[in-house]
Amino acid sequence: MPRYQYREIEPSREAKEVFNRWVDYLDDEFSRHTNVALRGEIVRDNLHQLLLGRPHGGRLNFTLATELPFNVLQLSLDPANVTLEPEYYGDIDADRYAVIKPLVWFWRMFDRSPVALNHWLGFRLRAMLGKHIFKSIGRNVKIYHGVEFTFGYNLTLEDDVIIHNHVLLDDRGELVIRKGTSISEYAAVFSHAHDPVEACIIQHRRTEVGPNARVTYRSLVMPGVRVAEDSMLAAQAVATHDLEPHSIVGGVPGRKIKAKKDARRLGEKDGAGPCEELPPTD
Repeated sequence: MPRYQYREIEPSREAKEVFNRWVDYLDDEFSRHTNVALRGEIVRDNLHQLLLGRPHGGRLNFTLATELPFNVLQLSLDPANVTLEPEYYGDIDADRYAVIKPLVWFWRMFDRSPVALNHWLGFRLRAMLGKHIFKSIGRNVKIYHGVEFTFGYNLTLEDDVIIHNHVLLDDRGELVIRKGTSISEYAAVFSHAHDPVEACIIQHRRTEVGPNARVTYRSLVMPGVRVAEDSMLAAQAVATHDLEPHSIVGGVPGRKIKAKKDARRLGEKDGAGPCEELPPTD
């Protein structure tokens, strides 16, 4: 069977320069300013230009009812005027979250703009924001659009992690995604559990995935589970217990199907080395 490596694609030289300058500018601003109000102003001003095509400024006209929807939009670009779901949770560290909330709001609004579908820019912007939001983020992390996380400050993403579209990373407890792990579209990884009788009783559980693990399409990793090295959770499976290293798990609840060494490669009867050991295609 043919093997297809990921391709390296870049925008035009002019676009690349502008994109990098914008990401670097924001990175510098968020690094220099940890004050909540200042960060909020930076986010508001950039969202005005990104979504409305003009700088922030001028007075809103509250006298005309016909302009109220536009007033609502403009006011909602300022993170000081919005509330986010994690802020309602009783287990939030409110002071810690307040510092990163403007950046979380910027992430959410960026992902709802047409610009977010530009993967080259999106990868770099989200990785930059993750540096200021997450507990830790490594090198060469790729996060696609629509990814949701809870608090952010309990989340660790190591080197070469790939998080695909619309993944949920629940980091109400500690959540660690190890080096080289891939999480596919619409999967969810949890780190907190509710008491079955009283929902307001919550237990935080450390959840860990990888290294080099694969959590595939629409699968769930339940709180406290360890998805071990080089293991794979099959599509729409639910991991309720730890996965063994080098294993393939499927079903609800997830059960071991086979060891990876016993799995046959697509269209092949003989063994072959992993993709990264092969020479690049022409």
